Amino acid sequence: MTARDHELKKDLAATLETRKELGPEYEAELVDAFLEKVDRKLDAAIDRRVRRQSAEVQMAVARGARPHLDGHGPGGFGERFGFAAVSLVLAIPLSAIAVVNAQLPGLLVAWAGIVGVNALNVAGLFPWQRRNKQDGASDWE
Repeated sequence: MTARDHELKKDLAATLETRKELGPEYEAELVDAFLEKVDRKLDAAIDRRVRRQSAEVQMAVARGARPHLDGHGPGGFGERFGFAAVSLVLAIPLSAIAVVNAQLPGLLVAWAGIVGVNALNVAGLFPWQRRNKQDGASDWE
């Protein structure tokens, strides 16, 4: 148990003791006051975490690395998902063109290409993905 957890338990115990002394008519005000304390502590913890992450990003940038947070940077989940979504949107007209020009064999070739491009993207085999890995970016961040 951390010091902050211990402090919150003490605050809760004090709030409950005060409720016993004052009675249930002050319960709403006591709960609101306790929740306000919890809210302030959460805000302070979030502020500390955001400042720490910001400092880590600034240090990484100062060292020459490309910043990427929570998988939204190069090679992250957001990029992979976006690539897959765009390729599926483009698959609709490609499928139509393939079917009109070469029927079923054309459709199979078009979809083999779509699947192949997505497989290469997931495997990280495109040149821009290799550059990101050399910069220290992980495939699964």
